[in-house]
Amino acid sequence: MPDSGPVGGQPALDGLVRLLDLEAVEKDIFRGVSPQVSLQRVFGGQVAGQALVAAGRTVPADRSVHSLHAYFVRPGDPAVPIVYLVERIRDGRSFSTRRVAAIQHGLVIFNLSASFHRTEPGVDHGSPLPEVPAPETLPTLAERYAGHEDVLGVWTRLPRPIDLRYVDDPPWVRRSGDDREPVSRVWMRVDGVLPDDPLLHVCALAYASDMTLLDSVLATHGLAWGYDGLTGASLDHAMWFHRSFRADEWLLYESVSPSASGARGLATGRFWTADGRHVATVVQEGLLRLPTRDGSD
Repeated sequence: MPDSGPVGGQPALDGLVRLLDLEAVEKDIFRGVSPQVSLQRVFGGQVAGQALVAAGRTVPADRSVHSLHAYFVRPGDPAVPIVYLVERIRDGRSFSTRRVAAIQHGLVIFNLSASFHRTEPGVDHGSPLPEVPAPETLPTLAERYAGHEDVLGVWTRLPRPIDLRYVDDPPWVRRSGDDREPVSRVWMRVDGVLPDDPLLHVCALAYASDMTLLDSVLATHGLAWGYDGLTGASLDHAMWFHRSFRADEWLLYESVSPSASGARGLATGRFWTADGRHVATVVQEGLLRLPTRDGSD
């Protein structure tokens, strides 16, 4: 049978929902798995999303996550389940704080702290939505990959639960041009319809937020994964959730790189709904190693 290409649409999204539906092993202990088609190590957005699911399942339903701070400690093994241990740090009148450790082979591969808040009235302002083309007018990710499949390899064959549309050229296209602006803008949404559970929408956004954040670092230097001998990994990840949203509706994700040095690059990101509401802010530092002069890493 000929290869029909990567799975997309609702079937791929249903796979993401199953990925985020952790098994409850014991009180405050959960277990998650990786998709059958995967990278050599667990995708960072997956472990962040699963850890946030674990934390959220121990919090009162009237409290939504407003911030998370996480460190990627070791590469995850996609062939082995991940055990998530939740520590209930505090439950106050308005806030709940949780700490989660992700365990494989008896070692911590990831840890996360998250804070949940019962919504209260207060002052309200947000950053304005940039003027960009509508997502429906932009090429699909499959169209962006065309002609680059041999170099980008497995990335072009992974299931696509996220419909992602680059506003600016992606790094593998930009590297051959003159555009060195340290900005990356993409429209994204999960490729189908999600249930109404607000925690699931937040966790889906945490998953997607790791997909293009470091593009702004790469674009600044005309670099791209697969082409320039780069090795890299997410080192830490922080998110603040400002307003409610649906992850199955279009969100603009703009990332900017203010600095890179010492083989580390910093990127900050913001999410807006299509009607202009600023719903989340992200910061990540990533490891970005260039090949040595003798060709070794």
